Amino acid sequence: MVHLARVPTDKMVEAPLVQGMNNLDIQDLEPDTVTASVYGSRFAAQDIPRHEMPEREMPKEIAYRLIKDDLSLDGNPTLNLASFVTTYMEKEAEKLMAESAATNFIDYEEYPVSADIQSRCVSMIARLFNIPSHEEDTNAMGTSTIGSSEAIMLGVLAMKKRWQNKRKAEGKPFDKPNIVMNSAVQVCWEKAARYFEVEEKYVYCTKDRYVIDPKEAVDLVDENTIGICAILGTTYTGEYEDIKGINDLLVERNIDCPIHVDAASGGFVAPFVKPELEWDFRLPKVVSINVSGHKYGLVYPGVGWVVWRDPEFLPKELIFNINYLGADQASFTLNFSRGASQIIAQYYQMIRLGKHGYRSIMK
Repeated sequence: MVHLARVPTDKMVEAPLVQGMNNLDIQDLEPDTVTASVYGSRFAAQDIPRHEMPEREMPKEIAYRLIKDDLSLDGNPTLNLASFVTTYMEKEAEKLMAESAATNFIDYEEYPVSADIQSRCVSMIARLFNIPSHEEDTNAMGTSTIGSSEAIMLGVLAMKKRWQNKRKAEGKPFDKPNIVMNSAVQVCWEKAARYFEVEEKYVYCTKDRYVIDPKEAVDLVDENTIGICAILGTTYTGEYEDIKGINDLLVERNIDCPIHVDAASGGFVAPFVKPELEWDFRLPKVVSINVSGHKYGLVYPGVGWVVWRDPEFLPKELIFNINYLGADQASFTLNFSRGASQIIAQYYQMIRLGKHGYRSIMK
């Protein structure tokens, strides 16, 4: 019997086959060495692809490890004290999110329950904000968004279009809209004004006042003002602006000017820790409110919400009716296709925690 010594795997190539082949060809034939460690593979000696898609595959374990190692240079979200964004959710919520990652939320016909879950969330949030309701009301007017930035864009669009329609009906010019807001607004308000060609009229902060002054704000209102932005939780200090003060002045002076409340930070806080504070739909001039689900709504980024007190404040021409996904459906978003995970996660948090749970966390 002839005993043959086992030849290492990377040497097991027929000699005739090797003739005439360059090193790249031989490498293509050689199985990669990954049995001992991911870091023993040839990929460990190469730069991670950055600008061009590689020609060949890599094992899934190596792709995972390369990206995970790259991400290890990021900060730890739990230690990020400069962020308002949620950094913890229960395993059950994470499981639901993973299981719904492939669900294209916008396809209402294919995923009707996901669409209905959005409606449930909108109704719960609108009622949390004390929307006027009647027994026959079933669903509030509102939508989910990627975050408060998109929600604010939609709110500004609705105010602008409603103002334009009113001016057209009166036979007046409608080409110079403006909006009144604090100089300390989040940058998305400046974006909305610039993108949608609305003049910004600022109430400037002072050395001892970092929120909007109600009288200065109402004094800036003219016939071209589409609305006033009031913030429930400013970005710089978290302070609540005097929304009731602005509302009362508008009512006292009989000025037809709506208020949009940017409750990105405070919308999931004030109702639980200061329920007596009047800032929401209890005030007649408040027509729309946005809130960030991924801040104190306790959902991972990114999800936001915008709700209107009545359908009349959301002009119908901004709502698109489409039918190429299987059935007629209405759409009012800047984005279209998106995953359902964050919406489902918001619903989980609201029915899991309830008002008592949110109150306990916020306190």
